[in-house]
Amino acid sequence: MTDSYVLTGARLATMVEPAQGDVAPYGLIDDGAVAVSQGKIAWVGPRSELSADNFDWPQRDLGGRLVTPGLIDCHTHIVFGGNRAMEFEMRLNGASYEEVARAGGGIVSTVTATRTASLEELIADALPRLDALIAEGATVVEVKSGYGLDLETELNMLRAARRLGELRPVTIKTTFLGAHATPTEFKGRDDEYIGEVCIPALRAAHAEGLVDAVDGFCENIAFAPAQIERVFKVAQELGLPVKLHAEQLSHQGGTALAAQYGALSVDHVEYANEDDARAMADSGSVAVILPGAFYTIRETQMPPIEHFRKHGVPMALATDCNPGSSPLTSLLLTMNMGCTLFRMTPEEALAGVTRNAARSLRLTDRGQIKAGMRADLAVWDVETPAELAYRIGFNPLHTRIYEGAQ
Repeated sequence: MTDSYVLTGARLATMVEPAQGDVAPYGLIDDGAVAVSQGKIAWVGPRSELSADNFDWPQRDLGGRLVTPGLIDCHTHIVFGGNRAMEFEMRLNGASYEEVARAGGGIVSTVTATRTASLEELIADALPRLDALIAEGATVVEVKSGYGLDLETELNMLRAARRLGELRPVTIKTTFLGAHATPTEFKGRDDEYIGEVCIPALRAAHAEGLVDAVDGFCENIAFAPAQIERVFKVAQELGLPVKLHAEQLSHQGGTALAAQYGALSVDHVEYANEDDARAMADSGSVAVILPGAFYTIRETQMPPIEHFRKHGVPMALATDCNPGSSPLTSLLLTMNMGCTLFRMTPEEALAGVTRNAARSLRLTDRGQIKAGMRADLAVWDVETPAELAYRIGFNPLHTRIYEGAQ
């Protein structure tokens, strides 16, 4: 494809912010055109308003296909060693948590496998997961560390993530998640782990240019707010934005802490309440909804979608791809789950993997189809945007365009 061209005959789900004007649902333009030049969107509008004088470029008629912004998976753990299919089978055959742990299952097994994997093995294992996301129109994928829990393996995970972005036409955003769990060698000494391993690893990763944001797991089985705050203070010192796994299994007050630090996002949030929603609205934090984990662990407490709507908290959706609680590599299925399990609307679901997902990663040039944005687009063999969330186990992607190239 040439450097400058025009897509015509497209139904455009532009996903522009409703606040920017009185727009149709999905920002839909029925018979639209998109002019692309040098990897950016130069013009968007009805085909009838396209001016040959301004855009005398090669044209490609999409035959009425739907075009959306490229999809964004804003919460993944796709770099890790091994898998946990064995414990999945054990649990379904009646094994208890303790029996699974004694057999070497749980996060300990992933930490062990990740520590023993080479950088090349981590990359090779992650590529099929990344390719599955790309095959469904993903153009941006966030990748977290957090399965090393020692300095060198945390760095290796982030190096692997950076390398993925060099091997595939996709934007990788890296997140340091050293405060994910306490490794066995520090069992019962959470504070020492934070001070002796997590924070030094964060500083080392930042010095190597491996970190775009800092995350933590604030939960009764992980870290308390005061421990997470120690990490956030270092992130603040380093000029790095923060985000947080919070209120997934219980209410520990992590959402309030995240909002206090102006977190980009607060993720999971099944046990968040209306006060948390108010705090997130005030801080501008995005609520990242993760139905894959809800489904896999058979959770029953649903995130407070109505509170987020009421207080205007932007909602994103993500796969949370990880070996234990969400072995999911489909954003399309994630959208369906958000609608079916949590009663999000199809428009909210699509905003959740485009506009709001971009916001949760502080990407101001993605997630909407409008002039000046990156030309990251997905072309679909569907008639309406709702079909993307409606279909189950079906991938209607026709073409993926990344920075203007397909």
